[in-house]
Amino acid sequence: MQYVLIIHEVADYPAWKAVFDGAAGIRREAGERSYQVLKYQNEPNRIVHFSAWTSIADAKAFFESPQLVQIRQEAGVKAPEFIYLDQLEAGQL
Repeated sequence: MQYVLIIHEVADYPAWKAVFDGAAGIRREAGERSYQVLKYQNEPNRIVHFSAWTSIADAKAFFESPQLVQIRQEAGVKAPEFIYLDQLEAGQL
């Protein structure tokens, strides 16, 4: 499995979340298979989006698309950082 970690600040979390939820269908079609949304403990508008993807190529194509650039603007996203990750190991303790 391959993953994407996105760290970004949003202008307003509830507004961002509405746009994020509204894009679930296009995220699924692009190859996203699961996700987690987290926030920094003392910064409610600093968001971490961690997701599993069918491939890094699919994720990059999606996140770099003009459609996503527009969606990020509408959602109030500021300076996203994308980190593309390959899984080495997983487990539960």
